[in-house]
Amino acid sequence: MLKYLLCTLAVVASGSTVARAQGLDVMIATWRGCEDACQGFKDHMASLGQDVRLTVRDAGQDKAVLPRLLGEARASEADLIVSWGTSVTKAIAGDLTQLEDPAFNHDIPQVFMIVADPVGSGLVESLDDTGRPNLTGTYNRMPETVTIQTIRSYLPGFGTLGLIYNENEPNSVLKYQELQELSKTEGFELVALALPLTQAGQPSVEDISPKVREVAQAGADFLYVGSSSFLQANSAILGAAVRDAKLPLISPYEEAAREGNALLSVAASYYEVGRLAGRQAAAILFDGARAGDLPVARMSEFAVTINLSMAKQIGLYPPVNLIQIAEIVE
Repeated sequence: MLKYLLCTLAVVASGSTVARAQGLDVMIATWRGCEDACQGFKDHMASLGQDVRLTVRDAGQDKAVLPRLLGEARASEADLIVSWGTSVTKAIAGDLTQLEDPAFNHDIPQVFMIVADPVGSGLVESLDDTGRPNLTGTYNRMPETVTIQTIRSYLPGFGTLGLIYNENEPNSVLKYQELQELSKTEGFELVALALPLTQAGQPSVEDISPKVREVAQAGADFLYVGSSSFLQANSAILGAAVRDAKLPLISPYEEAAREGNALLSVAASYYEVGRLAGRQAAAILFDGARAGDLPVARMSEFAVTINLSMAKQIGLYPPVNLIQIAEIVE
């Protein structure tokens, strides 16, 4: 039997705004545990001083678990669903082509977070108007032009970007397509390699290192993680591979740089994304806003983090102008 995490947290305190007497129920549906964004959401809700019961349901990166989550939210009469990631959000809310399908959520207010491309993945019509009466969320990805500008600041002679992507993840494929288009306007060559999938339709960790070597042999100046939960979850293996290949890696995941598995990252704080989702939730639960009337809330602050140990290992030190604006970690 498939097992997944159930964690219930009661957040009770006195506050100026009064929730209904019996309290409010919020389901947080996650993909790989209650990480920083989930914790940021919890902490924001706790800070509001309201009677709110938060129930975390974690799929454990198993897509077979996802169809159950909406049924549980309906059975518990949840007042709000918070969904982490594209796979979880689409499994619960469906996309714009499934608005008449009762298998998906069209009634319970829902807030998504850590969805790389909510428009491209078909979840919403636009960031300003979701086109979904019960759905809104957050947007935490910076324009990829910033990624390219950061690479050029680090390596002025940059000309070829490597990308390893996972065809099993919608976000990863969308990022590949986005970078393909961007390469035409930003004047760089893209070397993009898909990870092979097993007969079960899953990528294998054994293929990460060979793909890194292949990207390096193709002449990439930098490797980009793109948007892949699989590569993020296996960042230590990816980090070892790029160190061996002496290939600089830029990541949209801050922890990859902090943990020494990427040379640098340009990213929004996941914790702050969770707090932003908490503000969306509060507007729905306590201020009477309809989810679909709220635009997708966008992160506006991004930080550059450089791992100096990785720089030393691959022999590519950061220029002074970038050191002046980045956070340097060992």
